[in-house]
Amino acid sequence: MQSVAIQPSISHDRFAAYGAIIDRPAQFGERAFYSRWLGGDGLAPVFHVNKVPMTAVPAVVDRLERHPHAAQCFVPLDVSRYLVTVAPSLADGTPDLDQVETFIVPGTLGVIYAPGVWHAGISVIDREGAFAVLMWRGANDDDVFTEISPLQLVSEEVQA
Repeated sequence: MQSVAIQPSISHDRFAAYGAIIDRPAQFGERAFYSRWLGGDGLAPVFHVNKVPMTAVPAVVDRLERHPHAAQCFVPLDVSRYLVTVAPSLADGTPDLDQVETFIVPGTLGVIYAPGVWHAGISVIDREGAFAVLMWRGANDDDVFTEISPLQLVSEEVQA
């Protein structure tokens, strides 16, 4: 089984190829806008809240997903830390499993997956959690899933 080392932190620059990090403004009265990520022709907004069980590390990922037409936004409501696993696409559109990256994200930051970015389902560590999720839907292929050879996500900093 291929192992993927979990990066102990996430940065705006490192994640830019996959989307954006949602962060609060540094100063009172400022606003951080993420509107450029929203919308899509013929699509309508769908907003939901989900509850996610705790994932033990090392963890196994055997399926990735992408949303070809719209970005997907995850905003933690009650989360300690969570894992974000992403992969670029190969020329044929399938995920590049040799370039998979996994990051630990603090519960004070959200993420936006850009349209078409391969990613694993959201995984929380430390304890169960909850997220607000926003994306635009309406196309027949809003969600594309692919089974992959299992990847083991490992970290010296996070153990069950």
